[in-house]
Amino acid sequence: MSSVSVTIGAVQQTLTQRAENVLASLPKIEQISAAERRGIIARYSTVLEGNFIYWMTGAYLAVKSPEAQEIIIENLTEEVRDCHPGMLRRFEIAADAVPTDTDAAIVYQELMKVRLFVGRLQAVPMVVMMAFFEGFIQRFMAYLEELARRRGSSEREYTVVHGVCDITHTQELYRALEIEQDLADGAGGDIFEGVDLLETLLRKIITG
Repeated sequence: MSSVSVTIGAVQQTLTQRAENVLASLPKIEQISAAERRGIIARYSTVLEGNFIYWMTGAYLAVKSPEAQEIIIENLTEEVRDCHPGMLRRFEIAADAVPTDTDAAIVYQELMKVRLFVGRLQAVPMVVMMAFFEGFIQRFMAYLEELARRRGSSEREYTVVHGVCDITHTQELYRALEIEQDLADGAGGDIFEGVDLLETLLRKIITG
């Protein structure tokens, strides 16, 4: 779908529905084993701890407008200043779900496809992907926290912080998207390509 053929409202509606579809596919926590709970946390951590800042940096490098750059740099500053990867590491340790080589291998192929997409530095598709992801993560935090609680963890800093801050991050990314769409020349390809790849990766995190 061309980067100039869809309104911001239509994009937001599509991304919200797609996030809801992924959330609806989550297994009921009470029906999965302790090992399966560990696996979801570990695979999520494998993907997020070492890649989110890379993805957002890719979005920063891709966008053209100073306004969009400012929005994304604020997000990156918060990630680095408050050491969000460290928060996630404490979360996974407390849940006894530190990722293993096996966990990394399970998500490797899907993760590489997202990394290669990010490396193409296409502004509008990149911002669309990150807006989708921020919106999904904010709503996924309650589920992730419950997975950890049922593994005996009381560590909540990561889930509490991201359950709140990602609401603002999502709305700001939609603002950046509106600005970047105005600059797009229509040659950006399918604006949902990154979302397609990321959704496949999220489903791999969930199912293993």
